[in-house]
Amino acid sequence: MSRAATTSGRHYLQIPGPTNCPDEVLRAIAAPTIDHRGPEFQELGHHILQAIRPVFGTSGPVIIYPASGTGAWEAALVNTLSPGDRVLCFETGHFSALWMKMAEDLGLQVDMVPGDWRHGIDPAVVEEKLSADSGQEIKAVCCVHNETSTGVTSRISEIREAMNAASHPALLLVDTISSLGAIEYHHDKWGVDVTVSGSQKGLMLPPGLSFNAVSEKALAASEKARLPKSFWDWRPILAANKNGFWPYTPSTNLLYGLKVALRMLEEEGLENVFTRHQRHARATRAAVEAWGLEVLCQDPREYSGSLTAVLMPEAFNADDVRATILERFDMSLGAGLSKLAGRVFRIGHLGAFEDLTLVGTLGGVQMGLNLSGVPIKQDGLEAAMAVLEKG
Repeated sequence: MSRAATTSGRHYLQIPGPTNCPDEVLRAIAAPTIDHRGPEFQELGHHILQAIRPVFGTSGPVIIYPASGTGAWEAALVNTLSPGDRVLCFETGHFSALWMKMAEDLGLQVDMVPGDWRHGIDPAVVEEKLSADSGQEIKAVCCVHNETSTGVTSRISEIREAMNAASHPALLLVDTISSLGAIEYHHDKWGVDVTVSGSQKGLMLPPGLSFNAVSEKALAASEKARLPKSFWDWRPILAANKNGFWPYTPSTNLLYGLKVALRMLEEEGLENVFTRHQRHARATRAAVEAWGLEVLCQDPREYSGSLTAVLMPEAFNADDVRATILERFDMSLGAGLSKLAGRVFRIGHLGAFEDLTLVGTLGGVQMGLNLSGVPIKQDGLEAAMAVLEKG
């Protein structure tokens, strides 16, 4: 007999993405597909291309691909850089490492600053590295805003200030895949040149859409960039977008859902969305501390509003705890990735998420820790509820 046949109620998907999709978004996606060359789609395209901009904090264009966030990484690199260009990257976790590998695979020279996966990017190191680059050979600085594998959020505004202090012309490329629509972010105000994102986290959609928000400086760089590109090329997409269309078949039904998700974010208000995520993050960290466990992120300035990575005691395997929770309570938690495998589990608290969902999630975690024999105090759930009750 399958696990699904022995359970009732919904599955708790509490990984840090893909996240749960609101029913209204799912209903929109289920609508009949329309002609992507017709006037009804054209109206949809025009609407979405304008409505997405405030979520990025930009007045400039946002390019939408039928792809995962990984595709948006590649688009950011190939549209702005040329073979042999140097890029400055920072090892903040699993996904920063994957982005670095992609850059190397594309023929770029990667200057990697190592990290311990428990801290974000140090702006002082950014300034130091760029100031030392007297020949201005570094063409781009690649940053992950919120590292999904660690629950650490780098301070992008301070990184931009560091770049300005070094008077360096490098482009600033930022991955917001697990922060957009969940953690405060300002593409224009923070001087970001390309913001990379995906649909399946803060935007409350299934996987399948990815994004590049681009600055005027990035667009100018794209005129000289010589890395090979075809599908990812900004130019034909921007040309078609002027008329509300795409140069190839877009993900029509996901765009239906995106229209609804953007309306939901607008109705709640982005500041309220950010506040809600930070509140749920504080409650989760209160639970972890009350259990006597440790949050992976070590700098309170860098705590993530999207997820919390919990470090297990040395004698226990996080994957065993996750397996127990899945089997007993039909709840999925995020695994530790790469060198964190078995060392942490990750609690996602982003997207379509509310107080009672968090209480249920943390209750399942507390019971799972107990069933796994992890020595914890029994005050975690109550500590989280105390935070939530304060409003």
